[in-house]
Amino acid sequence: MYPIIIRNSKIPEMVSWFMRVKAITLWPFIICRDKGNPILIRHESIHIKQQAELFVIFFYILYLYDFVVGLITYRNSFAAYINIRFEQEAYNNQHDPNYLLTREPYSYRKYNIGA
Repeated sequence: MYPIIIRNSKIPEMVSWFMRVKAITLWPFIICRDKGNPILIRHESIHIKQQAELFVIFFYILYLYDFVVGLITYRNSFAAYINIRFEQEAYNNQHDPNYLLTREPYSYRKYNIGA
Protein backbone atom coordinates (compact mmCIF):
# COMPACT_ATOMS: atom_id res chain seq x y z
CA MET A 1 0.00 0.00 0.00
CA TYR A 2 1.25 3.42 -0.91
CA PRO A 3 0.68 6.29 1.50
CA ILE A 4 -1.46 9.29 0.66
CA ILE A 5 0.84 12.30 0.88
CA ILE A 6 -0.59 15.64 1.94
CA ARG A 7 1.83 18.50 1.35
CA ASN A 8 2.00 22.04 2.73
CA SER A 9 -0.26 21.29 5.68
CA LYS A 10 -0.60 23.19 8.95
CA ILE A 11 -1.13 19.95 10.91
CA PRO A 12 2.59 19.28 11.62
CA GLU A 13 2.87 22.80 13.03
CA MET A 14 -0.18 22.21 15.22
CA VAL A 15 1.33 19.06 16.78
CA SER A 16 4.76 20.59 17.37
CA TRP A 17 4.39 20.65 21.16
CA PHE A 18 7.78 19.29 22.26
CA MET A 19 9.79 19.86 19.10
CA ARG A 20 9.35 21.11 15.54
CA VAL A 21 7.64 18.43 13.45
CA LYS A 22 8.35 18.38 9.70
CA ALA A 23 5.81 15.64 8.98
CA ILE A 24 3.47 13.27 10.76
CA THR A 25 2.20 9.87 9.71
CA LEU A 26 -1.41 9.05 10.49
CA TRP A 27 -2.07 5.87 8.56
CA PRO A 28 -2.60 5.95 5.58
CA PHE A 29 -1.57 9.61 5.36
CA ILE A 30 1.82 11.29 5.42
CA ILE A 31 1.18 14.92 6.25
CA CYS A 32 4.07 17.28 5.47
CA ARG A 33 4.68 20.83 6.66
CA ASP A 34 6.15 21.66 3.24
CA LYS A 35 6.50 19.72 -0.01
CA GLY A 36 8.67 17.06 1.67
CA ASN A 37 11.82 15.55 0.24
CA PRO A 38 12.49 11.91 -0.72
CA ILE A 39 14.32 11.15 2.54
CA LEU A 40 11.49 12.57 4.67
CA ILE A 41 8.88 10.69 2.63
CA ARG A 42 10.88 7.46 2.96
CA HIS A 43 11.22 7.99 6.74
CA GLU A 44 7.47 8.48 7.07
CA SER A 45 6.76 5.57 4.70
CA ILE A 46 8.68 3.31 7.07
CA HIS A 47 6.21 4.41 9.75
CA ILE A 48 3.34 3.49 7.40
CA LYS A 49 4.72 -0.08 7.22
CA GLN A 50 5.17 -0.20 11.01
CA GLN A 51 1.64 1.03 11.61
CA ALA A 52 0.16 -1.51 9.20
CA GLU A 53 2.03 -4.34 10.96
CA LEU A 54 0.61 -3.28 14.32
CA PHE A 55 -2.94 -2.56 13.14
CA VAL A 56 -2.29 1.16 13.70
CA ILE A 57 -3.60 1.35 17.29
CA PHE A 58 -0.88 -0.89 18.74
CA PHE A 59 1.74 1.21 16.96
CA TYR A 60 0.52 4.31 18.77
CA ILE A 61 0.33 2.52 22.13
CA LEU A 62 3.89 1.24 21.81
CA TYR A 63 5.11 4.59 20.42
CA LEU A 64 3.65 6.42 23.43
CA TYR A 65 5.06 3.80 25.82
CA ASP A 66 8.57 4.24 24.35
CA PHE A 67 8.25 8.02 24.54
CA VAL A 68 7.15 8.01 28.19
CA VAL A 69 9.92 5.57 29.16
CA GLY A 70 12.36 7.82 27.30
CA LEU A 71 11.11 10.91 29.14
CA ILE A 72 11.58 9.17 32.47
CA THR A 73 15.00 7.85 31.46
CA TYR A 74 16.46 10.91 29.72
CA ARG A 75 14.34 13.76 31.14
CA ASN A 76 14.52 15.31 27.69
CA SER A 77 11.79 15.17 25.03
CA PHE A 78 14.18 15.07 22.05
CA ALA A 79 16.22 12.23 23.57
CA ALA A 80 12.98 10.40 24.37
CA TYR A 81 11.79 10.85 20.77
CA ILE A 82 15.03 9.76 19.11
CA ASN A 83 15.12 6.60 21.25
CA ILE A 84 11.66 5.37 20.24
CA ARG A 85 12.24 2.02 18.49
CA PHE A 86 10.16 3.07 15.47
CA GLU A 87 12.15 6.27 15.04
CA GLN A 88 15.44 4.38 15.33
CA GLU A 89 14.45 2.10 12.46
CA ALA A 90 13.21 5.00 10.34
CA TYR A 91 16.25 7.23 10.94
CA ASN A 92 18.71 4.37 10.42
CA ASN A 93 17.18 3.46 7.04
CA GLN A 94 15.74 6.67 5.59
CA HIS A 95 18.72 7.15 3.25
CA ASP A 96 18.40 3.68 1.67
CA PRO A 97 16.14 3.94 -1.40
CA ASN A 98 15.69 0.14 -1.42
CA TYR A 99 14.88 -0.29 2.26
CA LEU A 100 11.13 -0.52 1.88
CA LEU A 101 11.58 -3.16 -0.83
CA THR A 102 13.93 -5.31 1.28
CA ARG A 103 12.62 -4.61 4.78
CA GLU A 104 11.67 -7.68 6.76
CA PRO A 105 8.34 -7.53 8.61
CA TYR A 106 8.53 -6.26 12.19
CA SER A 107 12.08 -4.93 11.69
CA TYR A 108 11.52 -2.37 14.45
CA ARG A 109 12.00 -5.26 16.93
CA LYS A 110 15.75 -5.07 16.25
CA TYR A 111 15.80 -1.74 18.10
CA ASN A 112 15.50 -1.16 21.82
CA ILE A 113 14.61 1.87 23.86
CA GLY A 114 17.85 3.69 24.54
CA ALA A 115 19.86 1.72 22.01
